[in-house]
Order: sequence, then structure tokens, then C-alpha cells
Amino acid sequence: MNRVFVCSCFGITEQQVKKHAEDGACTPRQIASACKAGTDCGSCVRRIQALLGRGACPRRELVEQGQPVLAELDEPALDEAA
Repeated sequence: MNRVFVCSCFGITEQQVKKHAEDGACTPRQIASACKAGTDCGSCVRRIQALLGRGACPRRELVEQGQPVLAELDEPALDEAA
């Protein structure tokens, strides 16, 4: 199996980034939360952005359809804080 490393600091492969994207991580920050890629030296962030830009993003598609993306942050929760 040919492994193409995206993040050398944490040993994260291109395949792992794609898997996290399939699971719903749509931004470099979400990828970082999932596997730490991009959180040390930062040299891989542009590569991560390029990988994310090529594929479909389930959350991005929901936003484009006007559907809520973060169910736990719906309006009622915001009203309680006010």
C-alpha cells in the first residue's frame, strides 16, 4: 500500500484525511480536531485544504440546502443565553 503522508509531524496520511472528510470534517480545523494534522508546524494545512476542496462535504451540502448543520446549537439554546 502506497502511503502519502500529509502531516509528517503526526504521521497522518492522505487516506486518513480523506476518511475524516467522509466522516464530516469539512475544514482544516475540523481535520485538526479529528487527528491533530496541521496543529504542529502547520506546513500541511494548504495540502489539507486542497484535499478537502476536491471532495464533497456532507455539512457543506447541508448549508447550501439551508439546513441546520449544528443541531445542538439551534435557536432555543441561543434564546436561553439571552
